[in-house]
Amino acid sequence: MANLQFDLVSPERRLASVEATEVQIPASEGDMTAMANHAPTITTLRPGVLTVVHSGGSDAYVVSGGFAEITAEGVSVLAEQALPKDEVTQEVYDQMVADAKAAVSRAQDNFKNEPGPVDDAAKLLSDMVAIGGHIGLTAKD
Repeated sequence: MANLQFDLVSPERRLASVEATEVQIPASEGDMTAMANHAPTITTLRPGVLTVVHSGGSDAYVVSGGFAEITAEGVSVLAEQALPKDEVTQEVYDQMVADAKAAVSRAQDNFKNEPGPVDDAAKLLSDMVAIGGHIGLTAKD
């Protein structure tokens, strides 16, 4: 099976740079899997779990958004926020959900009678809550 170069960076640090066989991406248009010789694509990320499969197994990362550039040779992900799945404790997850709830509140305050930005913030919150189900954590009410 052909390999592709995978790089994941967030504003805080470089999280991964490995040769992978596939990368499962939580794209805003829906989940997608990139493999070697994939058609060139640029997509935005929604909050979710990004998984990279490589010769040593697989690694999962929780991302809150960002961009992925896919070429025939590799995948580069620039994440707004990204953490290895194992680093997302209940406390960290609770803070991520609280931040998403605050974004909904700000959107409701700033965009009266403009459903677009409020809907976008609500979708972000919904996706953030759904991450918990994927990684075995529960959002507090």
